[in-house]
Amino acid sequence: MPVVNDYYGVLGVRRDADADEIKKAYRRLARELHPDVNPDPQTQERFKEITQAYEVLSDPEKRQMYDLGADPFAPGAAAGAGGFGTAGFPFSDIMDAFFGGGAGPRGPRSRARRGRNATIRVELDLSECAFGTTRDLVVDTAVVCPTCSGEGTAPGTHPTTCEVCNGRGEVSQVTRSFLGQVMTSRPCPGCGGYGTVIRRPCPECDGDGRVRTRRTIKVRIPAGVEDGTHIQLAGEGETGPGGGPPGDLFLEIVQRPHAIFERQGDDLHCTVTIPMVAAALGATLQVETLDGPADVDIRPGTQSGQSIPLYGQGTAHLNSSGRGDLVIHVTVETPSKLDPEQENLMRELAKLRGEEAPPGRFQPGQQGFFSRLRDAFNGR
Repeated sequence: MPVVNDYYGVLGVRRDADADEIKKAYRRLARELHPDVNPDPQTQERFKEITQAYEVLSDPEKRQMYDLGADPFAPGAAAGAGGFGTAGFPFSDIMDAFFGGGAGPRGPRSRARRGRNATIRVELDLSECAFGTTRDLVVDTAVVCPTCSGEGTAPGTHPTTCEVCNGRGEVSQVTRSFLGQVMTSRPCPGCGGYGTVIRRPCPECDGDGRVRTRRTIKVRIPAGVEDGTHIQLAGEGETGPGGGPPGDLFLEIVQRPHAIFERQGDDLHCTVTIPMVAAALGATLQVETLDGPADVDIRPGTQSGQSIPLYGQGTAHLNSSGRGDLVIHVTVETPSKLDPEQENLMRELAKLRGEEAPPGRFQPGQQGFFSRLRDAFNGR
């Protein structure tokens, strides 16, 4: 069917104009030609033309039909889709053009809404954080009402259609403006916008569709969590009003302090104090680890402040394989008091090593045996 009208020319836009350009052109012309602004008969006819052109070009299906050579408003075509109002133009398109419509159909809103998220704190020992654990957690939360199954009505009853809005969830009011009669809508005061009314609320949940209760859930804590880690359990939060879907439950990990180990990331640190003789001669010490007792070799001549790593003896890496390290920091204990026999033995040792110094005196720059001990124990 040949094209009857040049809708692009009527609005003054190019054939490749996008939706925004078409809307802007129509707005500009509608302000000039609306019957309430200019009542001249010729102007009213012009207003009908631009309105008809806008209805075609703003609808992707009608525009495609028009570009292919058919006029949607010609007799026998798919005209009248949307129709014209009493003033001779599609009122819904006018409102969309001026007030940003097209956000989708409106109607009654659902009583069911998503529930809130919840957070609980879980205290764990270091070993539980390192290797993971399973906990039975008692959660005080909202669940679907067992009496009404979330509907909110008394047994044997159901929500009824609102008599104020006839189930639409909104009421309309007509006012007059420069556009003519303008219809505005607002939520229905009779049903709150739901479209239905609960005449007899459920006696157990009072119409909310949910009740509070305590339940126990089994939770697996993965290996490698640390203080402050958050674990999300999808769908384990509170059930929403009206029996809506539940929110999520978040676990906040709190790691208890350990008597021996200090955690730094996935590594563990501890301090071991050894006697002076063990540091000088070397020894094998038994230390505690997360895996149980372990033997550690102290090399001869170990100095205070040195560290000994035990690889792979720390905490597990979260969400990956492997473990951190256990770092042992050595502190050499210097005797604060020697009995006469011990002092004589130390002096004999100094003579054998050629490091004897006058009793109670150290010459400036002299590096005798006791001076070396002093420097070693001071970490120098």
